[in-house]
Amino acid sequence: MIDHAHDLACVRDATERLLNAVAQLDNASLAESSRLPGWSRGHVLAHLARNADALVNVLEGRPMYASAAARDADIDNGAARPLETQLADLRETTERFRAAGDAPADWTRTVELRNGVTDDAARVPFRRWGEVELHHVDLGIGYDLEDLPAEFLERETDFLTRRFSGNPDVPATRVTDGTHEWTTGRPADKPEVTVTGTPADLLGWLAGRRDGSALTTDGEALPKLPPL
Repeated sequence: MIDHAHDLACVRDATERLLNAVAQLDNASLAESSRLPGWSRGHVLAHLARNADALVNVLEGRPMYASAAARDADIDNGAARPLETQLADLRETTERFRAAGDAPADWTRTVELRNGVTDDAARVPFRRWGEVELHHVDLGIGYDLEDLPAEFLERETDFLTRRFSGNPDVPATRVTDGTHEWTTGRPADKPEVTVTGTPADLLGWLAGRRDGSALTTDGEALPKLPPL
């Protein structure tokens, strides 16, 4: 079962790590490119702040974003703000998310995310944890996939393999780090390919952060995954 209280605590810890790291930067550093194509570090921080507010909307029964265009405009408009403003915004939105998470609620209820996607309310804190951890990596400031908590690596790998499960464009795939294993892709009696690698390299491939060149395959070539 999902322990939303545990995940809320993990969100707080991950956010504190990110804020402490970003506080060491300067305005010029925020204008530099992140690891995400077309986004500066300022874009990443603006997205993280707006995503926190969006998930508050989800928890409180409102649409996650007013529209896709409004979401993109808010990120673009917030990207060029100075470091002090970015940090203050992220701290304030983090506090709003914390308050929404701490409020008495039915955590078994179904909530709606973007594009009509639904999920259990109890899974929302883990989704936020993923946003904070992966975008900390995307900033390219010394925090990498190998630095992610072991629990997060395992659970996010589970989350992403489930996301691609049943996709007819992805071969039936067994994914393993040598200790844990998952299956994903189209239904089949047995895997068409087995993908093996370190937890960080597997997650990097599944999350679109690495090209998979460090992974090994047994069977077909490394599957090409659709964008998240």
